[in-house]
Amino acid sequence: RETKREAAKMGTVSLLKCYRPLFSTLFPRSPPSTLHAAIFRRKNLRSFCACSSPPLTAEKDCGKSGAEGFTLKNSAPEVWLHNTMSKTKQLFKPKVEFKVGMYVCGVTAYDLSHIGHARVYINFDLLYRYFKHLGFEVCYVRNFTDVDDKIIARAKELGEDPISLSRHYCEEFCRDMITLNCLPPTVEPKVSEHMPQIIDMIEKILNNGYAYIVDGDVYFNVEKFPEYGKLSSRDLEDNRAGERVAVDLRKKNPADFALWKSSKPGEPFWESPWGPGRPGWHIECSAMSAAYLGYSFDIHGGGIDLVFPHHENEIAQSCAACKKSDISVWMHNGFVTIDSVKMSKSLGNFFTIRQVIDIYHPLALRYFLMSAHYRSPVNYSNIQLESASDRIFYIYETLHECKSFLKQHDQTTRKDSIPPDTLNIIDKFHDVFLTSMSDDLHTPVVLAGMSDPLKSINDLLHTRKGKKQQFRIESLTALEKSIGDVLTVLGLMPASYYECLNGDFYGHSFVVTPALLAIGFNIEINPTINNTSTQSETAITMDCYKFSVLQQLKEKALKRANLTEEKVLEKIEERAAARIEKDYAKSDAIRKDLAILGITLMDSPDGTTWRPTIPLPLQELL
Repeated sequence: RETKREAAKMGTVSLLKCYRPLFSTLFPRSPPSTLHAAIFRRKNLRSFCACSSPPLTAEKDCGKSGAEGFTLKNSAPEVWLHNTMSKTKQLFKPKVEFKVGMYVCGVTAYDLSHIGHARVYINFDLLYRYFKHLGFEVCYVRNFTDVDDKIIARAKELGEDPISLSRHYCEEFCRDMITLNCLPPTVEPKVSEHMPQIIDMIEKILNNGYAYIVDGDVYFNVEKFPEYGKLSSRDLEDNRAGERVAVDLRKKNPADFALWKSSKPGEPFWESPWGPGRPGWHIECSAMSAAYLGYSFDIHGGGIDLVFPHHENEIAQSCAACKKSDISVWMHNGFVTIDSVKMSKSLGNFFTIRQVIDIYHPLALRYFLMSAHYRSPVNYSNIQLESASDRIFYIYETLHECKSFLKQHDQTTRKDSIPPDTLNIIDKFHDVFLTSMSDDLHTPVVLAGMSDPLKSINDLLHTRKGKKQQFRIESLTALEKSIGDVLTVLGLMPASYYECLNGDFYGHSFVVTPALLAIGFNIEINPTINNTSTQSETAITMDCYKFSVLQQLKEKALKRANLTEEKVLEKIEERAAARIEKDYAKSDAIRKDLAILGITLMDSPDGTTWRPTIPLPLQELL
């Protein structure tokens, strides 16, 4: 491990020495080996030019599979995205054909992430997945702020080293993203590893006359940039100095913001032409986005709270450093609110991701955050999480029952053996998926559109008419695949974990064992093992995974109800005895008591089973 750490340090030094602020090629065909050692989070990461073919747009490509395995019947649709700069939806046109460069502002790593953060990164994970699905090659850059006032303050409070503290919370953030089934970005740069790039950009801004020096501090002069405020539509006199620092009376204008801060006793610092210090908050993203994507790229994103001052300041800095700086689309997601008030650490009204997934399944949280359009505020409540959990259970229960049935029957099919009614359901679902996702990621419509194919599966499995339908096996096979493909693109079918089996994920080697499924998505990190694990350790099928999701959902429901499965089974036996004795009042009372806690009983000729449901008091509020 020490050898790897030293190699990473050497790789970083080599990378920084050869840094060029303006890359001549947006997507290098073969990234330098130093990038793999110092920046990339996975070994053997595919180069930016990994896609061998453009999106499926030609008629001759009909029927081929996209990047995620979803079969495109028609040509790939046009993608429309809302641009905060223009305040309108606009047709997305990449600067480099068939390639997308995307930068998303990452977390300031001083504490565990809350579900407001989860919404940001699930949203851009969806965009990342959808572009890949359409066949685009995506360079997705998401940074870590590991040098900041908040980190320094928290480290002092805990008596820890600021860099070590931020490294710890960077790792915890990665675990949260794995849990929420967010794909790892192409690059995850840290501020502490990019000081030469940051200093280089500040020098350019100074040389171009957009900044000034005061006692070792460097400030951006907003009056020198007439377009300041164009993203947030704010007049200069209305602007504040910033969100994270107090007003400095040495500044020429209260809205001027720090590019470089002189060092203070006991704080981390780096040498610079203006003396020892550290960068301001805003300059880091301008420098790192330019380092990996150039000054001109396709999409820059984050939460709506970053529009001002952070992204407004980024625009000013980047344009001051390079007149050709140009971002095609600025994307921002809405807040997660509690009682209509923004959730934030500073207000103290937040739930961490860990707190939520302690009692709700990670897929339920992801589904909940996708159930509203990404630009709309979404209000956190138990009702919404219970509804999302109930829906995820229904989806996976349907798929599990379908797969179990198909395993018992011959699935040999002919291309023309699917009935027209089934084809119509699948075609409509595919059309809704492509149209809605291409319309500024309208996920609520996609989730709603899943109802018809799911209902069709249940009809074929359980109704008298469905059981008699011709080509029943073929219909179930096609419906199950169509739903699974869409779930994969939405990140609700985490096949990506198993693509990485016995691999290196976020810098750690690991194996996935059946025991891991019992604790959710928290992949077992073990830096000491190699890639020689046995087949039994890694042979986890998607069917097993579907079943484990159902079991995990049941366990979470029991935890919320403060029950054990043994207690539920005792109640089922007690109810069965009451029914034998024709004590129907007691039988109904037991059913209702469990329903109040979120447990519903289902009677069948084979006996009584249970499943999670929305607790009865909450159902009455829906």
